[in-house]
Amino acid sequence: MEKVVIGMSGGVDSSVAAILLKEQGYEVIGLFMRNWDSSINQDILGNPTLDQAICPQEQDYNDALAVCQKIGIPLHRVDFIKEYWDDVFTYFLEELKKGRTPNPDIMCNKYIKFDRFVKEAKRLGATYIATGHYAKMENGRLMRSFDQNKDQTYFLSQLSKEQLANVLFPLGDITKEQVRNIAKQYDLVTATKKDSTGICFIGERNFKNFLKNYLPSIKGKIVNIETNEVLGEHIGLMYYTIGQRKGLHVGGTEDKLFVVGKNLQDNILYVAEGEDNLYLYSDAAIIESVNFNCEDRPIHCTAKFRYRAPDYPVTLTYLEDGNILVEYEPIKAVTPGQACVFYQDQYCLGGGIIKEVRKNKEKLWYLL
Repeated sequence: MEKVVIGMSGGVDSSVAAILLKEQGYEVIGLFMRNWDSSINQDILGNPTLDQAICPQEQDYNDALAVCQKIGIPLHRVDFIKEYWDDVFTYFLEELKKGRTPNPDIMCNKYIKFDRFVKEAKRLGATYIATGHYAKMENGRLMRSFDQNKDQTYFLSQLSKEQLANVLFPLGDITKEQVRNIAKQYDLVTATKKDSTGICFIGERNFKNFLKNYLPSIKGKIVNIETNEVLGEHIGLMYYTIGQRKGLHVGGTEDKLFVVGKNLQDNILYVAEGEDNLYLYSDAAIIESVNFNCEDRPIHCTAKFRYRAPDYPVTLTYLEDGNILVEYEPIKAVTPGQACVFYQDQYCLGGGIIKEVRKNKEKLWYLL
């Protein structure tokens, strides 16, 4: 019997993934990762869980343990607190310092779930590893999940072909609704548990106060990019992202204001009026930290520039420095620091990080 080690998060998705693996005849072993410690990491400000009798990570472990006992599989536990800080959270903070908008979930998959976790799984004798991601593997290729609304291939875009070898995604062919129904049939404690939100493995936080634990917030001017008029004061550039409308606390304009750029040197937040203002649009981007999980190097494909964004047709030019020039019809709010992920129909080819945004072949001066 082939042995599968599955990441048990204490949520409904990994719970049902473990059930499906058992039904498919595998010897299933659960492995719970603890990657964040609020006390060690000085996670005080903005943390709504400090007064709880049991911290969320321990509750997740207890839920994972209850599920494993219910379905009859063992559960092991491992701490990657230092590794998560060094490889994921430090990256997150450094990107924020640069005024960019990082996606820590992508780096968590690259460095923790499909690296440290895999090594521990192999120590336990795993032939395969499995997770509760909504994704599919077909003939060694990463594919979108059947439930397109829950598809998580965007977050797996930095994984190499080697990292995706011997990986199982049991939820790839079913919907979230089916997952909930299976959990209810098995009367699991996670059946109605709310999906985790917030930063990967950290959870929901008051983002502004949470970041004060680690980075100084320096106030500065909010400037209308068209008129150069000072409209108000921002609370720190790291709290804003391109295309953001809410939370500016600036009035007196005829139309809605949107964040369109940042000046890190002068600590200025640029805004413009109207959701279709020309400053939000670009037609090209330079992509760095490029990763492909296959042999394909297309000239034409589609790309996602944010997780919930649609696919856009793009043309790729491979540059000598290893970066890629991605060209497209004008798109709104393409943001430095976010991931650009490439697709050919249902296949996810990989992706990279948005380094620079352009329009009419010129770098947008108001974007970092």
